[in-house]
Amino acid sequence: MSIFFEPRDVFLQRDAVDFRKSIVHLGAIVEQKLDRDACTGALFVFCNKAKNKLKLLYWDKCGFA
Repeated sequence: MSIFFEPRDVFLQRDAVDFRKSIVHLGAIVEQKLDRDACTGALFVFCNKAKNKLKLLYWDKCGFA
């Protein structure tokens, strides 16, 4: 996996997400709440309840990163 990439799109989930959730659960949030395909090469950004941390989800052709 390359550290530097240019995502096709960037999407922000504005509602807080429980950071104990795994990548699979974040992918489900993308598909259900954002109504997007998680495997498109887009970058999905999630924030915690305190809004002081971010978690990123990205499909890297062979798995999530």
